[in-house]
Amino acid sequence: MREWWVHVGLLAVPLLAAYLHIPPRQLSPALHSWKSSGKFFTYKGLRIFYQDSVGVVGSPEIVVLLHSFPTSSYDRYKIWEGLTLRFHRVIALDFLAFGFSDKPRPHHYSIFEQASIVEVLLQHLGLPNRRINLLSHDYGDIVAQELLYRFKQNRPGRLTIKSLCLSNGGIFLETHRPLLLQKLLKDGGQLSPILTRLMNFFVFSRGLTPYINQRKKFRRHCVGALASVSIPIHFIYGPLDPVNPYPEFLELYRKMLLRSTDPMGFLNAYMGFINSF
Repeated sequence: MREWWVHVGLLAVPLLAAYLHIPPRQLSPALHSWKSSGKFFTYKGLRIFYQDSVGVVGSPEIVVLLHSFPTSSYDRYKIWEGLTLRFHRVIALDFLAFGFSDKPRPHHYSIFEQASIVEVLLQHLGLPNRRINLLSHDYGDIVAQELLYRFKQNRPGRLTIKSLCLSNGGIFLETHRPLLLQKLLKDGGQLSPILTRLMNFFVFSRGLTPYINQRKKFRRHCVGALASVSIPIHFIYGPLDPVNPYPEFLELYRKMLLRSTDPMGFLNAYMGFINSF
C-alpha cells in the first residue's frame, strides 16, 4: 500500500502542471528528424504516420514493427539502422491515437481497427501479397495476434505472415500484470483524465477499458492462432519482465506454444544482435 502511494505522490506534481495547461515541450531534434523522415497515409479520412526504409539490396525480407502502449514507432529508432542492414524493407507506423497519427474524439478505438490500419498500410505501399516478418511489442503484440488470426483464417486483405516475434506483451490474460500507469488509465476514476492529459492520450480515458475487454472477449481466437499456426514464432522475454511474471508466464508459454523457440534462448540471441551495433 505504501509503495502505491509513493508512486501517486511522485506523479502529483507533473499531473497538476498538466492539468493547469502548462504548454507542452517542443519536439526534440531527434523526434523532429523522425517526423520529417516519415510520411502519412490516409485511413478513412484519418492521417496515419509511418516510416518506410529501403535496406539490403537483393534481399526479399520485409519487417513490420508494431509499437507498444503508450509510445510510438520512435521506440525502435536506435535499432532502425541495424534492421536496414538485415532486411530489404523496414516499416513502422504510429497506431491511431499514438505518436504523430491522428487522435480523433469521440472515437471507438479497437484492436481490430488497428490491425486493419496495418493491412491498409501494406496495401498503400504495394505489398499486400508479400511475406511479412512482424516484430511487435506490448500493445503491438495484441494487434499482431489479431493479424495472425486473420492470416490463419485466410481473410481477404490479410497479411501473409512469414514469422512473428513478440516482446514484453500480456499475450495471456492469466499471467498478465499491467503496470501501475496502465491500471490508473483503466480504473483511475477522476485521475484518468489528468493522466491522459499529461501524456496527450486523452482518448484512452475511455479507450483503454474497451481494449482490455476486447482481449478478454476474443482471447480464445487470438491465443488459438498463436498455438496453431506453423510459421516461426519467437518471444523476447526476461525473468524481470514486469508485465509477465516469472516463472508463471514462461511455464504457460512453453505449454501453449509448442512450436515456438524458447523465449529465454531467443532473448540471448536478440541481445547479441542489439549489442553488435
